[in-house]
Amino acid sequence: MSIEVNAVDTARVKADSAKHVLVSWSVQKAANTDPVVVTGGQGVWFWDGDGKRYLDFSSQLVNSNLGHQHPRVVAAIKEQAEKLCFIGPNFQNEARATLARMLAERTPGDLVKTFFTLGGAEANENAIKMARAYTGRQKIITRYRSYHGATAGAMTLTGENRRWANEPGISGVVRVQDPYPYRCTFKGCGDNCSMQCAHNIEDILNFEGPETVAAILLEVVTGTNGIFVPPPDYLPYLRQLCDKYGILLIFDEVMSGFGRTGKWFAADHYGVTPDIMTFAKGVNCGYVPLGGAIINQKLSDFYEDRMFWGGLTYSGHPLACAAGIATLEAYEADGAIENSARMGKKLLEELTLLKEKHPSVGDVRGLGLFCGIELVKNRETREGLPPWQGKDQALTNKLRNALMARGVFVMCRYNMLFIAPPLLVTEDELMFGVKALDEVLLLADEAAASA
Repeated sequence: MSIEVNAVDTARVKADSAKHVLVSWSVQKAANTDPVVVTGGQGVWFWDGDGKRYLDFSSQLVNSNLGHQHPRVVAAIKEQAEKLCFIGPNFQNEARATLARMLAERTPGDLVKTFFTLGGAEANENAIKMARAYTGRQKIITRYRSYHGATAGAMTLTGENRRWANEPGISGVVRVQDPYPYRCTFKGCGDNCSMQCAHNIEDILNFEGPETVAAILLEVVTGTNGIFVPPPDYLPYLRQLCDKYGILLIFDEVMSGFGRTGKWFAADHYGVTPDIMTFAKGVNCGYVPLGGAIINQKLSDFYEDRMFWGGLTYSGHPLACAAGIATLEAYEADGAIENSARMGKKLLEELTLLKEKHPSVGDVRGLGLFCGIELVKNRETREGLPPWQGKDQALTNKLRNALMARGVFVMCRYNMLFIAPPLLVTEDELMFGVKALDEVLLLADEAAASA
């Protein structure tokens, strides 16, 4: 693949960014220490101003499902820009209406009507507003190893440590444990999950009062907190539990949706339909900001003669929706979802081989092209390398930098490496990334041996 290096004054970009850009989730001094200035991308690759290319082995933030600069999506944005760049959300436009119909045709069950947002956090914010309005209740059940966004409400819905600095948040959020067999809180998981984490949710409901709970909100496959794939009976059980107590079930498919797990949505693996599904990322691969919450028929009927107290100036933005239409078409035309299932199986096989080879690898898990490597100091004690939510990230940064030096970008958090390449990745490209992982895991092995 030829690389066209765009003429960019990288020194000026670095200086302007250091002085004027507040980088997300970063200590600013560290973020501006030798940053990579990206000047282009194509397919599964992106490159810097020096022409060095990097395999995007985590699809940026697990959102570039079609990779970079997909020609169908780029063409759709250009075409829409020539016709109508923007119109307010109370006016109808073709791109928004068409995308909403296409989503209803591809999402599970009777999910039928979409409220569009700019991303996943806003989608989750509006989902809980809908759930509270529909049920007349306030409490929302979420999980501890979860991430639902960085806005005020979504941050409270989040379970992990990124919420701590933003507390106190909104009221009414109750957290439960995750389906995490490798570190089962209830010590009941052997070769098969005991489902105690699921049954405990009913215990929590009884302590909280099920008549006060509006919704259970969860990532179908947990994303940046560990890639937890639920056992087969987990989601059906939650569906039954919600139906029993009149609680809405909300699936956050922001990361796991749009082919990432080898099906259109992770929920499709389990045959379970939520009352609300939130999405973003893969709906148009981040080419233009877009997210949404798609609701089922009963919620759609509820709002037929009631006010929906929510709105965003850029809801259903024509450029974003045009990109979304082209993205959904590309998934089908390119066989991306089938490739995700096929390459995902290959990826998990290769990561399992790495686990057998490297003593620092405690566990590998995943579904489709949504996989994770969990590092440990010792396989017997399963102590994290480094500890999850710990302050010492020297090894994490060392692994990330070593991968970048080999031309591979991997999202690393604490003792987790997140392997989620674009859905159109080839076997050769996949193996290029696996080879780099194999080499870099030697550093983790050394750290574990000296710990």
